[in-house]
Amino acid sequence: MKHLNKLGGVNVAKDFLKAVEDRRSIYVISNEKVVPEERIEEVVKFAVKHTPYSFNATSGRVVVLFGEEHNKLWELAKDELRKIVPVENFADTEGRIDGFKAGYGTVLFFEDQEVVKGLQEQMALYKDNFPIWSEQASGMLQFVVWTALENEGLGATLQHYNPLIDEGVKQHWHTPDSWVLRAQMPFGKPEIKAGEKEFQPLEERVKVFK
Repeated sequence: MKHLNKLGGVNVAKDFLKAVEDRRSIYVISNEKVVPEERIEEVVKFAVKHTPYSFNATSGRVVVLFGEEHNKLWELAKDELRKIVPVENFADTEGRIDGFKAGYGTVLFFEDQEVVKGLQEQMALYKDNFPIWSEQASGMLQFVVWTALENEGLGATLQHYNPLIDEGVKQHWHTPDSWVLRAQMPFGKPEIKAGEKEFQPLEERVKVFK
């Protein structure tokens, strides 16, 4: 199942299912550059362009942070967490945040509610479904970016410090009010391999009728 794609003039060939299998949560990352920042931009833009959305809604929005901007995000998260985490427990929290900060970039995923509301007005019959479809599509976009980053030799995880950091993100990076933060994906050079993963028996999860 080899698939050859052309992305930014560079041929990318990898078994699709192998790429899906290799995508894992990598928590120990560093800021050593594995690929140029421009390449990461290409990969993210490719994912945003080609990830499917219901009714071609394209409500997904992405902000990519590198260097000091990436560091600012995780310092912001640390400051907000300090307000709610007991002092005696904060060392563990700080260590976790510093682990994300140790990478060299973060992808922020948003959903533009103005697009969602516009579709609700245009197609009232599906009004209740558009927010659901928006979240489903956002999940697909996150997965595509995550898998693509892994394919470039990067390690990443998916984090959810929203809505705790929403206001700080909006103020610092001037995102529109209609952009609702859904997830954060810190990435960097993987410094450890993911451990073995246990799977629930597929017989309990998949039904096939012929």
